[in-house]
Amino acid sequence: MKRIVLCGGGTAGHVYPAMAVAEKLQGYEIHYFGGNGIEKEILKDYPQIKFHEIPTVKLERKLTPKNLLIPFKLFKSIKFTKNELKSVSPSIIFSKGGFVSLPVVLAGKKLSVPIISHESDLSLGLANKIILHYCDVMCTTFERTKKENKKCIFTGQPIREKIFKGQKQNFNFQKNLPVLLVLGGSLGAKFLNDVIFENLEQLTEKYNIIHICGKNNFKEINHKNYKNFAFSKKIEDLYATADIVLSRSGSGVINELLALEKPMLLIPLSKKASRGDQIENAKLFKELGYAEILEEENYNFENFINKLNLLQKNSEKIKKNLKINAKNDASSKIARLIEEKINP
Repeated sequence: MKRIVLCGGGTAGHVYPAMAVAEKLQGYEIHYFGGNGIEKEILKDYPQIKFHEIPTVKLERKLTPKNLLIPFKLFKSIKFTKNELKSVSPSIIFSKGGFVSLPVVLAGKKLSVPIISHESDLSLGLANKIILHYCDVMCTTFERTKKENKKCIFTGQPIREKIFKGQKQNFNFQKNLPVLLVLGGSLGAKFLNDVIFENLEQLTEKYNIIHICGKNNFKEINHKNYKNFAFSKKIEDLYATADIVLSRSGSGVINELLALEKPMLLIPLSKKASRGDQIENAKLFKELGYAEILEEENYNFENFINKLNLLQKNSEKIKKNLKINAKNDASSKIARLIEEKINP
């Protein structure tokens, strides 16, 4: 039986798309290479996939002496990963990008293993800029991104089948109010959490709220129009319950919302805390008529509630825009590319 290695991690946004591709790969032995992060927890739900923990190296975006150690740590990680790959002897590597993927791709290249990678955001991240030199193909979520290089091809964002099978939940909310789902990503988002926590009374006058806080930001709150969770493995049910969504603008979650035709208000991570990829994603979704956008630097509660109310008012119009582009089976496209590479 031929073996396929998947890699990526750090956030659920790297792991779940890889799992979406894995769902389409039947008749192969699948292994996952990742660090001691959320990927390790998520893979516990996929016992059919063997998880290999590898040492990972993350570049700090701020100036810090820690970055001086990166070449030495990366060399050590590549050496360890190369030995792990030799023991697996994969026919191909599928990389979801990010710092966790880098040693796997570099080690795989040394072993002459074919590599297909995927970029979730509108522009390539630092790791994928490096990976682009070593991979055979770079799949892209957005059509515009394929212009980066002749290796790039547009596939869309892989999305797990379970996302489309959510069941609407009954939280005993007030029936005449729309349901707002608040997402801060798998690790939570302090800024979004504070917006909700500080303005809960005013917000629940007009909205029922389901709030994913993140495991490090969860606090018990009892309110008739409010329900919060640290993290949900049944996110598809919360999606099904929501009328509109407030979120950061990581590509994984916004493309799930696109596929489910959910109008969204996006507050992207600011450039102070990122490379600006979320701002690019959010601006594109606004341009395409999928979302409203509010940048952190322009936040005050009046601006926020006005944007939220505008989203709700225009939700039917936004749903029509979303419906036009919602169906895109990227998982099958990428699985076919993988199979064509190992079964020419």
